[in-house]
Amino acid sequence: MARIAVIGAGMGALASAARLAVAGHRVAVYERTQTYGGAVRRFQRDGFSFDTGPALLPLPAVYRDLFVKTGKEPLEACVELVQVDPSVRHVFPDGTRAALPNASRAGVVAALDEALGPGAGQRWGDFLVRAREAWDRTRRPLLEEPLWPNWQVLAEREPYPAVPHKRLLRTRRAATLAEIGAWELRDPRLAALLESHALAYGLDPRETPASAAVLPYMEHAFGTWYVRGGLRELARAVYERCVARKVEFRFGAEVTGVLEKDGRVAGVELADGTVAEADFVVAGVAPAALHRLTRGTAVRGDGEVPAQRGTASRLTVLLALRGGQPEGTAHRTVVHTPDRESELDALSGRTPGPVAHPTVSVLRPDDPALVPDPGHEAVTLSTVVPAGSQADERHAEYVIAAAERAIPGVRDRLLWHEIRTPDDVAEATGAEGGAVPAPALAAAGGRLLHPSNSTRVEGLFTVGGWAHPGGGLPHAGMSGALVAGLIVEGPEFRGSR
Repeated sequence: MARIAVIGAGMGALASAARLAVAGHRVAVYERTQTYGGAVRRFQRDGFSFDTGPALLPLPAVYRDLFVKTGKEPLEACVELVQVDPSVRHVFPDGTRAALPNASRAGVVAALDEALGPGAGQRWGDFLVRAREAWDRTRRPLLEEPLWPNWQVLAEREPYPAVPHKRLLRTRRAATLAEIGAWELRDPRLAALLESHALAYGLDPRETPASAAVLPYMEHAFGTWYVRGGLRELARAVYERCVARKVEFRFGAEVTGVLEKDGRVAGVELADGTVAEADFVVAGVAPAALHRLTRGTAVRGDGEVPAQRGTASRLTVLLALRGGQPEGTAHRTVVHTPDRESELDALSGRTPGPVAHPTVSVLRPDDPALVPDPGHEAVTLSTVVPAGSQADERHAEYVIAAAERAIPGVRDRLLWHEIRTPDDVAEATGAEGGAVPAPALAAAGGRLLHPSNSTRVEGLFTVGGWAHPGGGLPHAGMSGALVAGLIVEGPEFRGSR
């Protein structure tokens, strides 16, 4: 039985802690804040309750597997999962609206044909077939296996089978999401639908590799799920599973250093000066924090995937509304910007200041647990902003104005609103500027891959969104599984099959 210190109580860290405890190890989690879940937080006021981080669960099989492997009670016995249908409603700048059924290719094709015109659905359906091929080629190395030592293969090879396109007497293939939209989908509304999946992580579709086609494919193939009571309930269930497996938690315990002895980790040092000895250390922190904890010791060697520096964060506006939710309201609506180039330029830092017409995600869960009574509604608005940006009421007004296209008369119903800024994300996660990591993606020279879970320091492992396989709830859960496998089985571990 090994002593294992886990730094941070984010979802990836919790997933690794539960699995390691079941394997017979003595696991202690040290969390600098007073609660668990990382970015998966909740805000409550006047009987209203809101998710302030992720609010929907794609690929729930990752957490089903975690609960199967760590106890007798399955995930569905601990939380209530509800499939969201329609999966999403899109509101485009020209006023067109399209509601897409959950996990139904035929239904999506029919819905897009009806909303956007004949042929639109078929083009999107054909795109999904190609996206599935990219998924099949990258699923194991980018989600289910430790990062390959020869990761350059993933960096150089584009898995998306783009359709040949004649341009200026030359035949070219789409290398970015923007080119897929322009050359294969051939409709600005379909292009906006596609690009919204990259934009959700702050990725510029003009530069994001075509391999990002796996993001809409995952939503299509595995559906979109809501956890009754809010996604914070999933974090609670994972935390309680850890406690049931005898994981020790120390909240308000800031780790200030990772201790080494003879080239191997020996434990962690806390802000109060105490030392906790450990045979393994699992760090669920952002790269800059890990650098501080190791006091400048290089944990990555030459030729390894370098740590990413997050550039995008999230601005969230929470609305408490009078009046119950109208019948037929979509759980999620994406309101697309009428000025795509300006939004992307602002996010990339090419132009300063807030975006006057941002793309906004509108979440309106039909859940009595979130409101004081049926005569009220809790709505969450979110948009991507540059990491470290100082959001204020002007930003919130732009977001609310965009949401009016999805919720007519929203200002007349507004009781109050709260703003959650990149500073709040930073406080919850410890990531510099409140940066939000993206999932690992192939191609693009490897700039969207994440560092391996193992490090040059023997016994030190990294977990969570800033390590392989990157950000997003499914990826965080898989990072926990990979770290547990590497510790329990050793370097020969090659993932579950």
